[in-house]
Amino acid sequence: MSVPRQERAGTGVMIDPHALLPHRFPLLMLDRIEVLEPGRLVRGVKTVTGAEWAVVGAAGTGGVHAMPHLLIVEALAQLSAGIFVELLQGSSGAIGYFMGIDNVRFRSQAEPGDLLELQIELRHYRRSICKTHGAARVDGRLIVEADLTTVLRAAPVSP
Repeated sequence: MSVPRQERAGTGVMIDPHALLPHRFPLLMLDRIEVLEPGRLVRGVKTVTGAEWAVVGAAGTGGVHAMPHLLIVEALAQLSAGIFVELLQGSSGAIGYFMGIDNVRFRSQAEPGDLLELQIELRHYRRSICKTHGAARVDGRLIVEADLTTVLRAAPVSP
């Protein structure tokens, strides 16, 4: 995988989510990806705004507009792609397929104006199965945490 990177002194490598993921607005849930420990730990940021499609008409929140928890889990799944870049060096065209989610905990809400701090840590990688643990925080307050399972496969060859 060849992904344009931007080195930052002392903190890690910055990756533009647009260069790494096929997702685009309105389904891209990341503003920035920062690889802190290649193949092991990745952090990302998402600014929650009131103009987003998922926040404007959030039903069942009792009048409080908040980012739906499952979209925060989606942001964590998208962030895990930052770990795959290092695991798949030399395997261009590999695709990660989200397989499962376990031990999900919804603790609080992320409201418009909040800066959602996301972190994914690699727990286990063997035979193309990647298990990670993700956490989303706002001002240090835990919002969502989950264990994610992803399988990595070679991209289909087109004729």
